Amino acid sequence: MSKRKTVWFQVEEDETISACLDRMKAEGYMPAGRREEPLFEERDGEYVPIRQMIQLKGILAEND
Repeated sequence: MSKRKTVWFQVEEDETISACLDRMKAEGYMPAGRREEPLFEERDGEYVPIRQMIQLKGILAEND
């Protein structure tokens, strides 16, 4: 089964960006982009940001 050419990798809450990049490399992908979104939680009727969700776009690395 072939791998998808593009995959978005989520940086987990207890993971560093460097660790996510290492995970991408181990799966055969190289970084090609990044996007961030705030994650909100409702407290007392107001939405409060609790953390930033980071995703890294991986493209399938060429085998040389």
